[in-house]
Amino acid sequence: MASIYQLEKNIFTEADFDQMSWHDCHIHSFSFNDNFELLMDIDYLFEWVYPKKGSKYYKFWIAPCTLIFENVYDVEFELEHKQPIIEYIERANPQTPKNEEYIGKEFEYDWDIVMINGEMTFTSVGFKQYVRQQPIFLGTQKLELETRGGISFDTVSSPQG
Repeated sequence: MASIYQLEKNIFTEADFDQMSWHDCHIHSFSFNDNFELLMDIDYLFEWVYPKKGSKYYKFWIAPCTLIFENVYDVEFELEHKQPIIEYIERANPQTPKNEEYIGKEFEYDWDIVMINGEMTFTSVGFKQYVRQQPIFLGTQKLELETRGGISFDTVSSPQG
């Protein structure tokens, strides 16, 4: 087992959607800003490592990330009282954005973030996911606040430090 996870890149976008999975990613916080963005502070599971012989528990390469959906509208949100944990994210219905000439994007999608304890749907042109720290190897799917540097929507990718 390598002691450092080799990141493919520090920023992921909607072009990477088909290779990404947000299953069991914890959402620590979310926010909306004046730029029509939906920001999420998540623990992203880069890799699930199969249990070693004699063990029944997975381990994970995990890092805090900022997930930002761009040009967001028509948001519907339902959440129970527990911390949100993503089951999966789907996108569908590619269409021409209403303000295509202003935002410079060819398509927008209907997004569905299904969580263990809720759901969020909205329309957006896509996302950027910023890796804020080098992934670490843990036996849990959630980072402690101290380990992850608290709650953050930082977009500076500095996984080496």
